[in-house]
Amino acid sequence: MNWLLPSESGSTSRRYFVTAAVWMVVAVTAGLLAAIEMVAPDALGNIKPLVFGRLRPIHTNLMLLGWVPAALTGGVLYIVPRVLGTKLWSERLGNFSVWAFNALLLLGVVTLGHGMTQGREYAELIRPLDFVVLLWLSLVGTNLLMTVRRRTEKLLFVSVWYACGAVLWTFVVYSFGNVVWDAQGALRGPTDALWLWFYGHNTVGLWLTPLAIACAYWIIPRVTGAPLWSHTLSLVGFWALLAIYTHTGGHHLIQAPVPLWIKVLGVVDSICMLIPVFTFLANVWLPLRERWGRIHADIGGKFVFAGTVFYALTCIQGPLQSLPSIQRVTHFTQWVVAHAHLAVFGFAGMIAMGTIYHVLPLVTGRRIYSRRIADLQYWVMIVGVIGFFLVLTAAGLLQGHAWLNGEMVYRLLPELNIYLVLRGAIGVAVVLGACLQLVNVIMTIRKGEPIAAEPPLGDLGVPLRPLREIPERDGAAAHLDPRPSP
Repeated sequence: MNWLLPSESGSTSRRYFVTAAVWMVVAVTAGLLAAIEMVAPDALGNIKPLVFGRLRPIHTNLMLLGWVPAALTGGVLYIVPRVLGTKLWSERLGNFSVWAFNALLLLGVVTLGHGMTQGREYAELIRPLDFVVLLWLSLVGTNLLMTVRRRTEKLLFVSVWYACGAVLWTFVVYSFGNVVWDAQGALRGPTDALWLWFYGHNTVGLWLTPLAIACAYWIIPRVTGAPLWSHTLSLVGFWALLAIYTHTGGHHLIQAPVPLWIKVLGVVDSICMLIPVFTFLANVWLPLRERWGRIHADIGGKFVFAGTVFYALTCIQGPLQSLPSIQRVTHFTQWVVAHAHLAVFGFAGMIAMGTIYHVLPLVTGRRIYSRRIADLQYWVMIVGVIGFFLVLTAAGLLQGHAWLNGEMVYRLLPELNIYLVLRGAIGVAVVLGACLQLVNVIMTIRKGEPIAAEPPLGDLGVPLRPLREIPERDGAAAHLDPRPSP
């Protein structure tokens, strides 16, 4: 029982990080196999669980519901108790949620591999597994909210807002988006398309995004020794995200027979998404003046900062592709796939990897096993994200302009071949990067160099007073002072 459901502090986060590292290898391998089949459809011998139509949902679900949220959940289950001055409400409940999560992913791979699907994008899991997802969200949400209830620190640092909001919002969004009350798991006609894209877009916007922001808001100030630019501004961004992002899914249906006002709302809110995005970026970037070197001195900080840069690119590209004039060219092309890779892999994925590297030593009491392996993984992933984005964007523009000019499909496909080959080559590099992370995580837990114990509970990790009011000690900001300003 102690091994299955330990009560040791930090054990939940540690197991989520191992879970993330393992499933990341599976997720990107499934993506690589799917990319190979786009170049050579018969390469895998038409084995049913390995055909493209089954590999793709396995890949997307293991990214959106698998390793990325596993790493970020492990992060927030460490961060939230730290900034609240208490322990996680129940490590045993947390460890039970880890086992439930792994069972969910394993069943998801098996059922999707055997063709058991609801056939709705990002909502392919069969109905019984939808209830497992909701159960898992309930377990994590209960643990977070009960930790908030027993806190000793009165001020709720912004990471707590985003972490709790992500779980609560996703429970509602997932329930509605997967139509869990209907045995068929879908509505009828265009209404289902509207329902689905409300869910599909918010899976990223109200699930991965707030979890990633929660981790970044704690890690970047902690690495650099600089406080957030404005705690109030961070809460403005929190409410703006909730108010604006929920309506952006309509921009996927501009060319569909849905009411015009929904299309207009989707486009307008897509443009307005620049508000919460640059609110967050200003809050973590402005304090970095003259402190850039500290970001690159910390391996976790490097990953997280790269994720914020990709977040900026994602949320510039997203509003642009929502415009009807641009979507005439980009819709249904590889351009959209490039955008998805930039958002999930570049933004949320890089922050997830950085969270593992920054928090894992704190929960294990051991240094990262190999800084060289971590640095190599960093550059492999940077090349992978940028490579995916450039190659798929170019392929998408080629597709879009060809279709717009009436080009026949059989003449277009040979022109796309080189881009699909490059996509597969980049996928090989990404699989290598995932394997490097798995090795580093396992070896850190088993053979990492012991370090000093983690700081006492109650350490906020960032000052709540302006940095100029905090005296410098030994040339570094006193950023571990947990006392709030008057």
